[in-house]
Amino acid sequence: MMLRRGFILFLPRLVGLLVVACCSMSIVYMLACTPKGDNQQLSLPRVHSPTVKEGYEAVLQEREEQHRNYIVSLKKQIAQLKAALQSRTEQLKMQNQYPKPLDIWLDHSNPEKAHSNLLAFLRSQVDKAEVHSGVKLSTEYAAVPFESFTLQKVYQLETGLTRHPEEKPVRKDKRDELIEVIELAVGSLNKPEGVGNAKHRVYTTSDFIEGIYRTEKNKGTLYELTFKGDAKHQFKKIVLFRPFGPVMKVKNENVDMADTLINVIVPLAKRASKFRQFMQNFREMGIQQDGRIHLTVVYFGKEQMNEVKSILENTSKSANFKNFTFIQLNEEFSRGKGLDVGARFWKGNNVVLFFCDVDIYFTAEFLNSCRLNTQPGKKVFYPVLFSQYNPSIIYGHHDSIPSLEQQLVIKKETGFWRDFGFGMTCQYRSDFINIGGFDLDIKGWGGEDVHLYRKYLHSNLIVIRTPVRGLFHLWHEKQCLDELTPEQYKMCMQSKAMNEASHGQLGMLVFKQEIETHLHRQKLSSKKT
Repeated sequence: MMLRRGFILFLPRLVGLLVVACCSMSIVYMLACTPKGDNQQLSLPRVHSPTVKEGYEAVLQEREEQHRNYIVSLKKQIAQLKAALQSRTEQLKMQNQYPKPLDIWLDHSNPEKAHSNLLAFLRSQVDKAEVHSGVKLSTEYAAVPFESFTLQKVYQLETGLTRHPEEKPVRKDKRDELIEVIELAVGSLNKPEGVGNAKHRVYTTSDFIEGIYRTEKNKGTLYELTFKGDAKHQFKKIVLFRPFGPVMKVKNENVDMADTLINVIVPLAKRASKFRQFMQNFREMGIQQDGRIHLTVVYFGKEQMNEVKSILENTSKSANFKNFTFIQLNEEFSRGKGLDVGARFWKGNNVVLFFCDVDIYFTAEFLNSCRLNTQPGKKVFYPVLFSQYNPSIIYGHHDSIPSLEQQLVIKKETGFWRDFGFGMTCQYRSDFINIGGFDLDIKGWGGEDVHLYRKYLHSNLIVIRTPVRGLFHLWHEKQCLDELTPEQYKMCMQSKAMNEASHGQLGMLVFKQEIETHLHRQKLSSKKT
């Protein structure tokens, strides 16, 4: 009985041992009989194998190759992660640097929140500007300079050719801006914080000594104003900041200029060789590249007329170009009269007029700018062209003068923005007619362009005035006639000098003898040594 009970208790253990043994044998059988795959690691050779050394070296070499590939893969992933991190950092930097559109800041459904958001943005503009502390700059040219002002004058660095280092603020917006700032500062001085009803000095604009201001285009304008203090050597200083608001979308439109024709009107008298050069430019840029263009030549007198007509007809035949008009006037040359006659002669639909001179070079890109910046009843375009210096002076130290196309680069050594000229302009014919055209009492060359420009300024039309990279005034010699008065002759010579070369280049001509003497002495000195 005892044996039977012991057998019954031992039986489950025996069964368990048998199950474990069977499972073990099955696993060993599967490992032994499963075929090796391509990626399966090689088994280590037996210790007593005759090729034991070669086998170990092969296994180690394979494992080293696997580790090397793994390292390369990791490096590639790390590089990708670094690139993604840098891209995200740049995105965040751009988001912080540039303001969000106005519709993001202003929540029209919650006016209080919108007001709070806008105030927060304006305060952030002050924090980002150099008001409380400076910022690190990469080079000495990255600093934004201040300009200074008094009650009567502005002292400015960027003068161009029509502005002076010291001048009264001519532009109304600038004049109103500075007056507003001074009055605001006076008001702030007369309402000091924390004084209560205590008596204090009353300040007026006569106490203003001077101020400085500068504008950071994406932040705002900083003003620092100095006033007389309560005693000698004491001053009051007011710092004001006009933050720029968020960017606001005004318009989003498609502009189709495929059928917009430009009528280029050129008044001319003699100057056949210049006209030949002009027609080379007109053929390449106007006919071949643009193709939506008409040419009107208004010719004064008969001298060289046949040569000019021949150039025009040859271009017409060789380029298969029929969109031109030749008008001949038997009278003294008048630029205003020529342009006015050419504009009124047009009988087709409303067209863009480009008033041009024979010594102008334009690109196909400029013609598109001419179209895009004009709109009938809305906008006229007055581009500031780049005026070329005398190539003989600019390239005098070269073996030869480069071709015309190579000369047309916008650098301070090669020319200047002709910001005092208003002769080259684009407008729709309807606007030109409605404004009254040119003043035909003005004879000769000059004056008529300013008169027309002022008409547009006095109208409700928007005048687009901007430098353009595709419009050049080619250099030509300026003649100062003996009939001029001494004052007129002096002004003419000053204008001639300004058109000849830059300040530095003219200086090199003035000191040419001194420079040559220095070079000669150095040459003699080097021979002695």
